[in-house]
Amino acid sequence: MTPASFDYHAPRSVADAVKLLVDLGPDAKLLAGGHSLLPMMKLRFAAPSALIDLGKVAGLRGITQAGQEIHIGAMTTEHALLTSPLLAEKLPLLVEAASWIADPQVRYKGTIGGDISHGDPGNDHPAVMLALDASFVLTGPGGERTLKADGYFLGLYSTQARPDEILTQIRIPIPPAGSGWCYSKFKRKTGDFATAAAAVQLQMKGSTVARASIALTNVGPTPLKACKAEDYLVGKPIDDATLNEAARLAMQPCSPSHCQRGSPDYKTVIAGEMVRRALQQAHSRARP
Repeated sequence: MTPASFDYHAPRSVADAVKLLVDLGPDAKLLAGGHSLLPMMKLRFAAPSALIDLGKVAGLRGITQAGQEIHIGAMTTEHALLTSPLLAEKLPLLVEAASWIADPQVRYKGTIGGDISHGDPGNDHPAVMLALDASFVLTGPGGERTLKADGYFLGLYSTQARPDEILTQIRIPIPPAGSGWCYSKFKRKTGDFATAAAAVQLQMKGSTVARASIALTNVGPTPLKACKAEDYLVGKPIDDATLNEAARLAMQPCSPSHCQRGSPDYKTVIAGEMVRRALQQAHSRARP
């Protein structure tokens, strides 16, 4: 199918893009990489009156370090994440997650901001943002505001961003040296969404866990934080008993829907196994 007719705009600045959002109203949609919006338009699930293409907006790309944070422009592509020496050194969890997204063709055009803004719990970046304690900079007619990733995702395709706001930057605190990480994802085939996935950032103190951050992909209406599992692990070694219990606790908040990837019970069990594998891998990478 082909999409319904729409007007096309290509602003050159964030201010111009925000003005277009205000002037055109809620029927206008932002276009980043296009891999989520354009298929929905072709299927007539979405019919915006206008597209505002952010591809030529200055200042929305790039990866920099600012003090103890990494700042990433919202229009930075997945390919740029994968090939960034700075991210490889400071945020390897983000690099690993990007390598699981779709396929190389998609990663050359798809953007981190588009992935986050879509509000799809099946996308990979939202859970990773929770695990990394990220914050999002939103720019609207009233200026900028910064919101934590935890609480940003409200439901399926729903976030705290207002209709006249643009996600312009992602800010991520740099984990302590020696932290372990892993994004463990189970999917049916290359390019597919996760049946379930787990993002883990782990800090050890000697032989026991000092801090654990665990977030889950595609097992609820939003990405989920496995808070009970995180709290349980603190002060404990990583062994079979603690892995079993952490996986059990991580499954408790899961409420996946039924689809072609499996039943809710099946997806929940897979989520627990992904947590187990991610914790094991993160522990193997952690240095006290």
